[in-house]
Amino acid sequence: MPPSEGSNERKNIAMKKIRVSLWIAVALAATGFAALSMMERGQEVATMRADPQAARFAADFELTDHNGMMQADEDFRGRWMLVFFGFTNCPDVCPMGLATIAQVMDDLGIKSQAIQPLFITIDPERDTPDVLATYVPQFGSGILGLSGTPDQIERTAKTFKIYYQKVEEAASPDGYTMGHTPAFLLFDPQGDFVRLYEYNQEPAVILSDLQKRLGS
Repeated sequence: MPPSEGSNERKNIAMKKIRVSLWIAVALAATGFAALSMMERGQEVATMRADPQAARFAADFELTDHNGMMQADEDFRGRWMLVFFGFTNCPDVCPMGLATIAQVMDDLGIKSQAIQPLFITIDPERDTPDVLATYVPQFGSGILGLSGTPDQIERTAKTFKIYYQKVEEAASPDGYTMGHTPAFLLFDPQGDFVRLYEYNQEPAVILSDLQKRLGS
């Protein structure tokens, strides 16, 4: 008897989770692997560094989440925001980053309720809310995927000072991939920028910093 459609779907999701675990293991074993692989494919990796003298900026966006609901930055006032820009066809940096965020949230336990992780796509042509609804929850039920029109994403990226660019690549789905800033941006409950974490930062380091900020 041929396998049912539901059975095939569950197998596909399981295989995706296995691949994500393998990506993380490789990346943590060799620091910088993901960034190097992106550069080898001709992508520019723009990395933001923590700079205590840098000008502060506030979160500002109005996008559609992976549940089809409009979400604005004001909707998350009173909670910390951990923001990560990426795209679902990313082969390494994005799944590693999302898995890191998921691990940190799990390790925070009940304190995680004070933080809203956001995954904002920089590839709105492919990453519709429906696509994000299939992809993002695989990493953690608390992570919210956000998409919008190309103009909305461009405005949002400028507000967050995020670099992204479409890069032609014949071997990638639809013949292109995306270069982008690989970092997590932390905002306080008032929506003001606090700091960033490198995408390949050890989860334990991020966890320790957040625990200090959240207090007892």
